[in-house]
Amino acid sequence: MRYGETDMGLLDQIAGGLLGQGAQQDGLLGSVSQLINQQGGLSGLVEKFQQGGLGDVVASWVGTGANQPISADQLQQVLGSGPLADIAGKLGVSPDEVGGHLAQLLPQVVDKLTPNGSIEQGGLLDQGLNVLKSGLLGG
Repeated sequence: MRYGETDMGLLDQIAGGLLGQGAQQDGLLGSVSQLINQQGGLSGLVEKFQQGGLGDVVASWVGTGANQPISADQLQQVLGSGPLADIAGKLGVSPDEVGGHLAQLLPQVVDKLTPNGSIEQGGLLDQGLNVLKSGLLGG
């Protein structure tokens, strides 16, 4: 099994009923995985949020408590407009629409990839496998 296939399976389970089914969901899920990897993995993404003044928000996603919400505007401030525009271009939707979906999806992805309240050593693949092994995602 290739790395990307495992990531997509994990992200498909996380997204579940959030986006519905179809090519747009698959494209957004693949984009989330790519976005995390482009930031240097989860630790790089967390650092980016901390540098952007949203360390408390991203810490809530990593921690075991409730996830604090984030807005599409806050995502754009932290990540920049480039990544959102790239994803929007691939999906054929507006950057605002992508920002809205990511604002719902990214906290859940980070939360599920950090079930013990910390970023596990290893890459996204290792973290995803740990989540699946723990049974937190159900079947």
